Amino acid sequence: MALYHDLVGRTWDSGTRHWTFSDTSLYALGVGAGGDDPGRELEFTTENSAGVLPSVLPTFAATLVSRRTEPALGDFDVSRLLHTQQSLTLYGPLPVEGEAATTSRLTALRDRGGSALAVIESSCVDPATGRPLAEVRTGLTIRHEGGFGGEPGEDEPWQRPQEAPDHTVDYRTAPNQALLYRLSGDPNPLHSDPAIAARLGFGRPLLHGLCTFGFAGRALLHTLCGGDPARFGTMSACFTSPVFPGQELNVRIWERGERALFDVRSHGRAVVDRGVFVRRGTGPATD
Repeated sequence: MALYHDLVGRTWDSGTRHWTFSDTSLYALGVGAGGDDPGRELEFTTENSAGVLPSVLPTFAATLVSRRTEPALGDFDVSRLLHTQQSLTLYGPLPVEGEAATTSRLTALRDRGGSALAVIESSCVDPATGRPLAEVRTGLTIRHEGGFGGEPGEDEPWQRPQEAPDHTVDYRTAPNQALLYRLSGDPNPLHSDPAIAARLGFGRPLLHGLCTFGFAGRALLHTLCGGDPARFGTMSACFTSPVFPGQELNVRIWERGERALFDVRSHGRAVVDRGVFVRRGTGPATD
């Protein structure tokens, strides 16, 4: 078994995605909007509430990149592939109804010893105008495929603050959260089929990492942006432990001026770590 190193630098068409408010509101429900109080976040879940202007959760941008068009990264067993890193940058609020053409590129295959890390960067633009909508970067860890003598690469410096967080936001995921989230375009049976989950060593299906990412995005949006998607800039994080539907999530946020550090914990362990958020228009996420 081997990785296809000649793919590094290759670009491919990740498809064109059209969406309506039905799609974005379904996504919002999939990442918990209105779960604790159906009367809140109506701008993301309804299109006909009095005095409420429909809007789109910024993390919906992560769903614009289709994994189905992605070339095979090697001849390894796909069960070795783990989604471990995610970053997105918004160039402004996403329209309630719109279209995005996405181009992706494998920028690196990093040697992490016992594993490899594939880094894919995707650009989403409005095909009618060419206006950039979002940049999405995905990190995929391929277990047992490291040790090929490549560069390990360096992650952004990040150190968990010692002081108490400036904000904490608690959510409880629903027992059917993964079944709801998968309707936004990720039908991987690991998140729905008990037999598949058991074969891979889990007692039951897992919650999608991007679903937990969306919960964290909601906390950042409401805590640091006043609920305004126009202020949502860059969000990046690593997925470090599995989450099961029905578990609680505790989002912890440390403000650093126009940027913030964050993590997400569940049952006493970090499930999303090394989180960095930057409000739109304030520069790159650097430590």
